[in-house]
Parts: sequence; C-alpha cells; structure tokens
Amino acid sequence: MSEISSEVLARREDLPPDVADLAAAVALLPPECRQRIEPALGRVVENMRRRRRILTTVQEALSQLRLDMKYLMFDLEATRRERDALREQSG
Repeated sequence: MSEISSEVLARREDLPPDVADLAAAVALLPPECRQRIEPALGRVVENMRRRRRILTTVQEALSQLRLDMKYLMFDLEATRRERDALREQSG
C-alpha cells in the first residue's frame, strides 16, 4: 500500500465514508493503476480537508458575529434608555 492510501486510511475518521471507501478501493488496485490514481486522490482528500477547515472557521466567525451583534443591540438599547432619561430630566 502506498503512502497516500495508507495515510488516507489511517485518518478515516475525518473523512466522509464515500471518500474513505474510495481510498480503500484504490489501495486494492494493482500498483501501476494505483500510482496513476493516488495523486488525484491525495488532492481530493487535501481539498476536502481544507474546505472543512475553512467551513469551521466561517462557522466560528459567524458565531462570534452573532454574539457581537447581541452585545451591540444591548448597548444601543441602553444608550437609548439613557438618552430618553436625560431628555426627561432636562425638560
């Protein structure tokens, strides 16, 4: 088994089942066929992992944005209440 197939199979837990099954099937191919397919398989796996990392980063950024928006809305409401209270006191 080559490095790419063994690496993909060793890290199966972070791969979709279809990709893991594909890597297992590629590992069973004759060496001449496997050598032609494995570079493409390696790129697919790396692209998939990179997309997953990007998606995780985007999800974390969205969560942070939602929290920031809640704080800003709270601050805006408090500022409006303070303004209204000052208006009542002055006139």
